[in-house]
Amino acid sequence: MSAATIGAQMPTEITLDDVAAMSAADEHHRYELSREGVLSIMPPATPEHALLVSRLTYWLYQYGFDFQQVTADCGIDVGGGRQPDLTVWAKDKPPRRARSSYAGIDGLLVAIEVVSPDSQMIDHVIKRAEYAAAGVTRYWIVDRDKANPVHMFLLTDGTYEPERDPVALAWLVNEPPNLP
Repeated sequence: MSAATIGAQMPTEITLDDVAAMSAADEHHRYELSREGVLSIMPPATPEHALLVSRLTYWLYQYGFDFQQVTADCGIDVGGGRQPDLTVWAKDKPPRRARSSYAGIDGLLVAIEVVSPDSQMIDHVIKRAEYAAAGVTRYWIVDRDKANPVHMFLLTDGTYEPERDPVALAWLVNEPPNLP
């Protein structure tokens, strides 16, 4: 089937319910909807990407976070539907549905994105602005160069400010997470 054929079948305006239905019907791609209604379709994570997410998950578990607090690929409602690679939630405040199948951000401690070669602009600029506008307290970005630097941002007066200088992932996982 061609892209033109699929495009002709798409609704004029896409809702979070539409995106949730597309995700449910297609286990091979990730779907996200920006606040402006722009649909993004991403291929599954590469093995390298998945291993970075696993490493972060393991690190969080080592320091006492549990399965109700650390979630991979949990969609969040930030005015659109985004699916961070990893989310960390407050104790006794696991993700809860807000709109469609997307969780609200009540209890969300941090949204973490591992940058893919084709998502650098989206992760560093667009998602950063969307998460800040939605009130996500912390946003971490893991870049995919040799050191895998982790950029940690804290929401201050509606914008993200660096919490610290970027730190190599290999160094970061040797200290406790700086999360409430």
